[in-house]
Amino acid sequence: MALLKLAVQYVSSDSNLPKLSEFRQWAKATINVDTEVTIRLVDEEEGRHLNKTYRGKDYATNVLTFPLTEAPHLIGDIVICASVVKSEAVGQNKPLEAHYAHLTVHGLLHLQGYDHEIEAQAELMESIETAIITKLGYANPYLIT
Repeated sequence: MALLKLAVQYVSSDSNLPKLSEFRQWAKATINVDTEVTIRLVDEEEGRHLNKTYRGKDYATNVLTFPLTEAPHLIGDIVICASVVKSEAVGQNKPLEAHYAHLTVHGLLHLQGYDHEIEAQAELMESIETAIITKLGYANPYLIT
């Protein structure tokens, strides 16, 4: 079983953020190698700044992943913009907790080297995400009602 070292930084002013124990559960369901990760929950201003600085896109996005090392021992950071997550959950008619779970899994898969820029890679990544999320007891994140 892969070891997980997890830190969560709560710097968002948003309320109703997941607990460390929830992030731990979602991460453990996703990783397959020893992993050290910091998840940082931010407000829109920081999310926008990071997305512009590192991706050249001038808007806050839901999740950003910053890998520092590759397997067999992953180290990296995941930044989740709380206001974007909340807005997306409402817009997609999803429970907030389920959307946080999905984006945590999504970020951790990026940390493991998965991507979705090419259609075949996107299909693979989405199928892995769906398998993990449904195993955790949430609905398929790609079925928007």
